[in-house]
Amino acid sequence: MKTSTKVIDVLSRREVEIIKLITQEYSNEDIATYLAISKRTVETHRKNIFKKTKVKSVVGLVMLAIKSKLISA
Repeated sequence: MKTSTKVIDVLSRREVEIIKLITQEYSNEDIATYLAISKRTVETHRKNIFKKTKVKSVVGLVMLAIKSKLISA
């Protein structure tokens, strides 16, 4: 993944929203409450995000979000 266009093309709107919440240090449970979805759904979204972006950790996910301009540093 090199550009923000590529990340946006690969991820759903909900997955991008979850990435933003992860980078704000929300737990799966917090994200579930905030988005009014189940914790299991959040876990599935997270798993899919990691698979689609090929990152291996939350640190990698945050770095990708910054590089892709999903969030600012």
